[in-house]
Amino acid sequence: MHKLESHLCFGGTQEVWAHAASSTSCEMRFSVFLPPQSQNARCPVLYFLSGLTCTEQNFINKSGAQRYAAEHGLIIVGPDTSPRGAGVPDAEGDDIGLSAGFYVDATQAPWSAQYRMHSYVTQELPALIEAAFPATDVRGITGHSMGGHGALICALRNPGRYCSVSALAPICSASRGWGRKAFPAYFGENPDTWRQWDACDLLRASEDRLHLLVDQGDADPFLKDKLQPDLLREACIEGGHTLDLRMRPGYDHGFYFVASFVGDHIAHHAAALKSV
Repeated sequence: MHKLESHLCFGGTQEVWAHAASSTSCEMRFSVFLPPQSQNARCPVLYFLSGLTCTEQNFINKSGAQRYAAEHGLIIVGPDTSPRGAGVPDAEGDDIGLSAGFYVDATQAPWSAQYRMHSYVTQELPALIEAAFPATDVRGITGHSMGGHGALICALRNPGRYCSVSALAPICSASRGWGRKAFPAYFGENPDTWRQWDACDLLRASEDRLHLLVDQGDADPFLKDKLQPDLLREACIEGGHTLDLRMRPGYDHGFYFVASFVGDHIAHHAAALKSV
């Protein structure tokens, strides 16, 4: 593991690290914001998963989240969105391949050898964070767009691993929306397999009741065909989950939207994580 960046930020430090990851069989990068409170005590961790076309950089450069993390004493960790490097498979389009790992463990060649972002995010990266940084094992997870999908499926597929979950403009049903190109490539042509990685299908089947905070702009150009929050609302009703879905008038899909509401999400997670 080696440090690539370190910047003083709101009394804490914003760092970027790289390490050899066994899950993805390549070097992976991640960002970590260490709030000032971490200089004297271990802090809970909020994982932020980014969306299509992003790296670990977009969130730390555009969201302004460090201010709120410093206020609440949360470490924020942001992994890259896919494996990268020589020999890592890719395909045409920004919704499959590089930057489009969808936080799943692919089962079909050539993707299955390295596109194992689910294992990386839920197992390997937390183990590293909790060993190398002043972090507790109290975790929350959130994300934007593809990362919102990732946050939901990580919480649903790993009951008890996260104390809080939220999402900003998430892909609510990847097998029916923005994952319709990637899922057949990653999992094959059987839709029953896709549903194992679809947040709405997982919500219907889950016995672990979640309280979900979701923000969504109503001027988002991807709202109806790719994000589909109405499907999330229906799945939460059928599965008995509590959903606070806040439709934000006039907001679109980008990081101006994320920056506008990330403070609310960090406060939401801080309340849950500090009560453990």
